[in-house]
Amino acid sequence: MVEADPSPQRFRELMLDEQPGFADVLACVFNIQEHEVRTFLTLQDYPGSTVAELADQLERDRSNVNRSLSTLREKGLAERERRLLDGGGHVYQYAATPLPEARELMHETLDEWTAYVHDRIDEFGEEDL
Repeated sequence: MVEADPSPQRFRELMLDEQPGFADVLACVFNIQEHEVRTFLTLQDYPGSTVAELADQLERDRSNVNRSLSTLREKGLAERERRLLDGGGHVYQYAATPLPEARELMHETLDEWTAYVHDRIDEFGEEDL
């Protein structure tokens, strides 16, 4: 399971938004940056993309795309598959976690974070006031 790490500031902002969008909720729950959200959404549209292809789509440097992909993979939001090339060598292709699974992961991550906060509340005593 992914470690829950919503940003408190983002969480407050999300709660104040009457209808937060998918990208806002995704960024908040996983504490990821806007460029990482864009990478995830682009992978939804272009599954099986290489870093070079994503860099072109996102108009970003390949090293930055690589970092975004690493973060997404750590959070369970992207997968990498190695494909052998006909002429020898290999290339990595990336795919976003399918939307139903991503939504479930968002629920699980938020539930884990909520349980953590509930445990912290229960630990507070008079000395904490």
